[in-house]
Parts: sequence; C-alpha cells; structure tokens
Amino acid sequence: MSATATYTYSVRDRGGKLISGSIDAESPAAVATRLKAMGYAPVRITEQNAGLKKEIKIPGFSRKKKVKLKDLAVFSRQFATMINSGLSLLRALTILTEQTDNKTLAGVIADVRNEVETGSSLSSAMGKHPDVFPPLMVNMTKAGEVGGFLDSVLLQIAANYESEVKLRSKIKAAMTYPTVVLCIAALAVIGMLLFIVPTFAKMFKDLGGTLPAPTRLLVTASHILRYGFPFLILAAVVGFVIWNKVKRTERVRNVVDPMKLKFPVFGPLFQKVALSRFSRNLGTMMHSGVPILQALDIVADTTGNVVLARAVRDVQDSVRQGESITAPLKRHEVFPPMVVQMMAVGEDTGALDTMLHKIAEFYDQEVEATTEALTSLIEPLMIAALGGIVGSMIIALYMPIFKIYQLVN
Repeated sequence: MSATATYTYSVRDRGGKLISGSIDAESPAAVATRLKAMGYAPVRITEQNAGLKKEIKIPGFSRKKKVKLKDLAVFSRQFATMINSGLSLLRALTILTEQTDNKTLAGVIADVRNEVETGSSLSSAMGKHPDVFPPLMVNMTKAGEVGGFLDSVLLQIAANYESEVKLRSKIKAAMTYPTVVLCIAALAVIGMLLFIVPTFAKMFKDLGGTLPAPTRLLVTASHILRYGFPFLILAAVVGFVIWNKVKRTERVRNVVDPMKLKFPVFGPLFQKVALSRFSRNLGTMMHSGVPILQALDIVADTTGNVVLARAVRDVQDSVRQGESITAPLKRHEVFPPMVVQMMAVGEDTGALDTMLHKIAEFYDQEVEATTEALTSLIEPLMIAALGGIVGSMIIALYMPIFKIYQLVN
C-alpha cells in the first residue's frame, strides 16, 4: 500500500463559503478527488510532512484576476434571467457562483450571497466590493430593489455595459493600426541605428574625409543610442510606472483631459466617446429610478474626462437649487448645441431618459463612423511616415558613397 500523508485543504461549498480542514490520503490528486465527491470545490491543498509544508495550488483558481465590464454584463444578464424565471435571490446567486468563469467574480458573488443570507440587501452586499461592482451598478440595483423591478434593472445594466464594451472595442480597433505601425517604425529605426549604421560608420572612418551633415547626424545618433540604450530602457520603465501612478490624480487630469479634446485628429473622437458615455449612464440611471442628484454625482465620476465632469457638477448644483438641467450645459463648449436642445426637449416633455438614450445611440454611430474614417486616413499617412523615416536614413547612409563615386568619375 502507498504511504499516506496528512493534507490541509481549503474548499468552497455549494454556497460559496470557504471551509478549511485536514485529511489523510495517498496524494494531492486523491485529496482533490475525495473533496469533489463530497460536493466541494478545492481551492488549496497543502501537504504536511515532518514539520514542512508543501503548498499545492489548484490550477485555474486566482482571486487576483481582473473583473472586466464584459464579465459584469454577462453576470447581470444571467442574474436577470434567473430572477425573471422565478428563482429566489439566494438560489440565483448560488448558481452564478458555480458557473461564472471569472474566479475572482465567482468568489465575490459567493461573498455577496453570504451577506444576503444573513439579512443584508443585495445592493448593500454589492457595495462592500467597490473594486468589482461600480457605483452605477450598486445604485441601480438599489433602485430596482426598492421599486420591485430588479430583473428589469439588471437587464438595463447588462445592456449598458454591453454598449460600453462595444464602444471600447471600436476605439481599440481605431488605435491598433497606428500603434502597430509606430512600434514597427521604432524597431526599424533602433535596429538600423544599433546594427547597420555602425558598420557604415567604420567604413566611412577608414575612407577618411568629411561626411555630409545628414550622415554625421545619423552616426552621432547611433553612438548615443549604443551607449545610452540601457539607460533609455530604464528611463522608459520608470516613466511608465510613474505615469500609471499619477495619471488618475486630479492635478494630472486637469492638464491632460482638456488637451485630449484639442488633439487635431483624435480630439473629436474623445469628445464623442465621453458624450456617449455620459448620455447612456445618466439615461439608464434615470430610467431605473435613481434620484437625479445621486445619478448626476455618479455620472460625473464615470464620464472619463474632467471637462465633462465639471459640466455635470454645474448641472448638479443647478438642480439642487431648483433650476433646469440643461441651462448650465450651454456654458460648456464640450456639449454641442444639438445635445443641449435634445435634453431640453426631453426635460420639457418628461422623457429625458428616452432622449438621453437617443443621444447615446447617435454618438455610438458617430464613433463608429469616425473610427472608420480615421482608419482610412491614418493607414496611408502611417505608411508614408514609415517609408519616409527609413528612406531618409538609407539616403543619409549612401550620401558619402555617392560623393566618392562622383569624385572617382
């Protein structure tokens, strides 16, 4: 018989609760098989042997995996379908815990289920995980609980996030081509400066004479890059880390966000994306019954641009004083007259949420058309730029050779 060992384990039961214990078995695989037969989902198995612990992690389990908008959209739609089908809240959350592919989200759903089981409301349980559930989702869920139309609200959340995912994919599609071409151009220039130019520089030195100005400039750049390349890499890494830490600070955003809207080519695209996000989020929250002041406070933080956030804060102050929603928007150039007029009509007719969704649909179509136009415009420009950079470097390298050939003749 095979020797047995003692293993400590951590598992999740069908309700998502984390349970720990110990068991004697021949191998970690045998422990996992027995735990699964008991209806548990193994999380971690640790062998105890002579005072030493050998940890064995179950593949596929990671609480650090990021929860994306697409995951929240799928979760919301499945949740709404189960609630609409008559399943209880606890039963629906249990099923979602077991079938959600994202393990981080599955663990959070299990925690939410346990909170609900102990008497907490769904929205308050979700609010304890702000890194997973955005304020927009929590407040809409709260409105659905109070109004008794939770399934409808969850469907609206799913539709909102699906539209947001689609919008982001369009922007990524527009940015992919120029980014790839820029990377290729940078690699081509670095490769020529590090490997090709030094060979020509040695040959020119042996020949003697004075090199043309473009060639001297190219050789100097090659020397600087050869000896300073490690420092450039280090500076790039440090700059990237620092930028990720400061890019969301208020001081940086107050400078960067207005500049984004003034870019010659991409500025209008950034504006349309921000307006689409603002209209969709505000319309969805108003349709779900979220109080207007609370909805404006949340939307101001989700626009993604400080310029729009300031305008929304002005609207919030106007509404708090009993004035209209659209009056402050006229003072902000980021809101086109069409948006202001459509919102004014919606406010007068009592159908502001419907009008906001129409604005969002319009700007979604505008973003799609703009990205297609940008792609068509950028492709030849980037090809010409890449050809110009590489071609000018080749000409600079061959200018001394042409000069020598002329002298020989």
